[in-house]
Amino acid sequence: YQRFFGEMQQRYPGRVAFYCGFVPALSRRIYAGADVFLMPSQSEPCGLAQMQCLRYGTLPIVRETGGLKDTVLPYNKFTGEGRGFTFSDVNAGDMLWVIREAVDLYYNDKEAWRGLQKAGMTADFSWDHSAQEYLDIYQRISG
Repeated sequence: YQRFFGEMQQRYPGRVAFYCGFVPALSRRIYAGADVFLMPSQSEPCGLAQMQCLRYGTLPIVRETGGLKDTVLPYNKFTGEGRGFTFSDVNAGDMLWVIREAVDLYYNDKEAWRGLQKAGMTADFSWDHSAQEYLDIYQRISG
């Protein structure tokens, strides 16, 4: 992939840019400037990118695995609840279906879109919240 995108950058200067590495300031600009963030991971034990993009109001499109499934609640068009868009199977068809749902919502229901952004920006991913959930589970099972 690196070779391919490097060649595309050389072949199409000004139209394709490729950088292999991590620059924190650049990542924040990408999160803040995007409308959606596609994260189709096959495995993701925790995942920070989806939580960072949510904080900036960028809605994630993720495959339901690990920390992505735990943190990105799928949009429910009947209740308006959710924090982004999800798909469960590892295949292009399911991913494309969800991308189309997100694009449709973006263009056709700005109020619902803003509601998802607000839900993501105000989500509590702190250890205080997680610790309380663990305590609640422990209290339920210990009687």
